[in-house]
Amino acid sequence: MNGIKTKVCSSCESPFSCGNISVENSCWCNDFPPIFNLSEGGDCLCPECFKEACIDKIDAYVETITPKKALQNKAISLPKTEKLIEDIDYYVENGNYVFKPWFHLKRGTCCGNACRHCPY
Repeated sequence: MNGIKTKVCSSCESPFSCGNISVENSCWCNDFPPIFNLSEGGDCLCPECFKEACIDKIDAYVETITPKKALQNKAISLPKTEKLIEDIDYYVENGNYVFKPWFHLKRGTCCGNACRHCPY
């Protein structure tokens, strides 16, 4: 393993920790969906800026989805993760979890519960 490094965010210039501690304990960024190519420029982003970049990219993608396109969307083929990320997979409204379109797209089908943000 490479170990933990202190880096400076290429967006906000804040210092942050980056890297894998061990095989079992990987970098915080591995909890996020793998939706960026390394060739897209810039160095690492801090957790806050990275989350915002993910939200922006996912929201832009979701805007292109129609019910027909949802059946063959890119999110279905991404590696499955058990961790849900607030503001990407869900938000909390009046103490209730409300699942966002990205959550539904990752699942790959409609559950039939008339979810507010169902893309199907």
